[in-house]
Amino acid sequence: MQEVEFHAFVEAHRAGAFVVDVREPHEYHRGHVPGARLVPLGVVPLRLDEFPRDQPVYVICASGHRSYTAAQHMATAGVDARSVRGGTQMWRQNGHPLSTGSHPTAD
Repeated sequence: MQEVEFHAFVEAHRAGAFVVDVREPHEYHRGHVPGARLVPLGVVPLRLDEFPRDQPVYVICASGHRSYTAAQHMATAGVDARSVRGGTQMWRQNGHPLSTGSHPTAD
């Protein structure tokens, strides 16, 4: 499991990274990184088979605490999980757009 700096995540996102948002649905619906898939932290251990093993998975939350925990769970299952330091707050503070509402994989 790695913790990545925000600027590295921005570059990965631009390149089409696989992003998982581990916040709660109400947080996700209010604003999330475009393209992020919602998998709340509490269900991450139950859904480990949904994450790719052939590419890095960037895990994001509000500030980086929940994503760190989720990335640890993923890493024990063989996922190249990378927790995004600063999370969605940093994304918003740096002027990047947020998507709102539901996502097809939202719980």
